[in-house]
Amino acid sequence: MKFSRLLTIVLILLASSISFPQKLTPESIVENVRKKFYEVEDYQVDVKINVDVDFLKVPETKAKIFFRQPDKIKFNSEGFALLPREGLNFSPLTVLQGDFTTLLEKEDLLDGKNVYVIKIIPLGGASEVILTTLWIDKKDFIIYKVESTTKMNGTFYIDLKYEHKNSKYPLPSSLVFTFDISRTSLPTAIAGGYTDSKKDEKERSGRKKKNKLTKGTVTISYSNYIINKGIDDSIFEERKK
Repeated sequence: MKFSRLLTIVLILLASSISFPQKLTPESIVENVRKKFYEVEDYQVDVKINVDVDFLKVPETKAKIFFRQPDKIKFNSEGFALLPREGLNFSPLTVLQGDFTTLLEKEDLLDGKNVYVIKIIPLGGASEVILTTLWIDKKDFIIYKVESTTKMNGTFYIDLKYEHKNSKYPLPSSLVFTFDISRTSLPTAIAGGYTDSKKDEKERSGRKKKNKLTKGTVTISYSNYIINKGIDDSIFEERKK
């Protein structure tokens, strides 16, 4: 009788362990994100870039991006490159490199998707980034939102969408990059070439004094992905002027 009762208890415990698996640790969640992105060995893609900054009139820019693991990137465009590197070619590996502490803040709902909200805190003080928060899909381990606070350039936000049908790779169809323009250094050629006039420059200075934070938004649309077909080394070589 005692043996039968003990056997019943053991079976119940086994069934419970199967029905209610242990929750993933923040470290394992981050590792799953890494593994997912490493499935992409290389890609090239056409992009359209639209800039929305109060004091700039910038036409839509078309470009092509070439990427190869782990960090080779080439940006070909007849226009300009206003967008900081973090937004132009967002890769999970950029925020998941070096030594850092990982915290699972909570599980949440983002645009109807169940997500993990993960905090990434770099260690050692050498990183430009102070804190990064990631919203990670619980099913596919794809990043849908990023909030990152830096030492010199304020806080920037990245919102990503994945609407390419039948794509198994974690590559976005669109990306919205929001940043603090008053904390970001714009190349002189860009600011000088696209501001409305000297009058607008004065108005911009006045607005900066009244509003310390000036938000800029860059929207990138991606199309015609070519994934894992190989990219020649010559693509990434700098052309001699």
